[in-house]
Amino acid sequence: MVPSQTELLYTLDPHGSAYDVVGITKFCIHPESWFRQKTRVGGTKDLHTERIHSLQPDLILANKEENDRQQVEELARHYPVWVSDVKTLPDALEMIRSVGDLTGREQQGAELAGEIARRFADLDASLQETPSDTPRTAYFIWRNPWMVAGGDTFIQDMLRRCGCTNLFEHLDRYPSINLQSLADAGCGQVLLSSEPYPFREEHIQEIRAVLPHAKIRLVDGELFSWYGSRLLDAPAYFRQLANDSL
Repeated sequence: MVPSQTELLYTLDPHGSAYDVVGITKFCIHPESWFRQKTRVGGTKDLHTERIHSLQPDLILANKEENDRQQVEELARHYPVWVSDVKTLPDALEMIRSVGDLTGREQQGAELAGEIARRFADLDASLQETPSDTPRTAYFIWRNPWMVAGGDTFIQDMLRRCGCTNLFEHLDRYPSINLQSLADAGCGQVLLSSEPYPFREEHIQEIRAVLPHAKIRLVDGELFSWYGSRLLDAPAYFRQLANDSL
């Protein structure tokens, strides 16, 4: 019931020899073959529980932030449900190892977590070699209302690891803000995520009217917020973003 963990399951067992994934959400777009073939059980926060019951799963993977608590608790009365709570990279690595343990892919989970940790360590070392002022950054996830990532989110940890200072790290979750507050706070960089809101070039111009001198860019939201196997690609992407900011 979590898109990044659906992709993780595929990475841990791409040939389906250890387990059979019988249901995914409509947002589980990776891998595409599963998105096309697997039974879809609704959205992450509006699951079709009757469809899940029809599948009679042996294990359900859920997440504290992404799924609705009431629906998860109802499902847990009938099936084994494992709920993750991921807010930092160490949380994500522990989740990956745990999913490997749960699904009989202990070695694969441990190796994947180890490789992700190594790539992030290399990223940290490279950023320390070329120190620069960390840009005061606003990371937008939504428009109408304008919403940003706060300080108790996984995105916050990713921003820090790619050399950014989150302008809204003192706020919780995903607060709504007005654009003028960015100018008042001295925002130097705006990142517009590709998801969940599909920001486009036209939105850059909308923000530039308020922040004419800030660096405004579209970024791959999956690499900032998907905490499964997609983390393999995040360090190289973050290094490029950091280099572009110099």
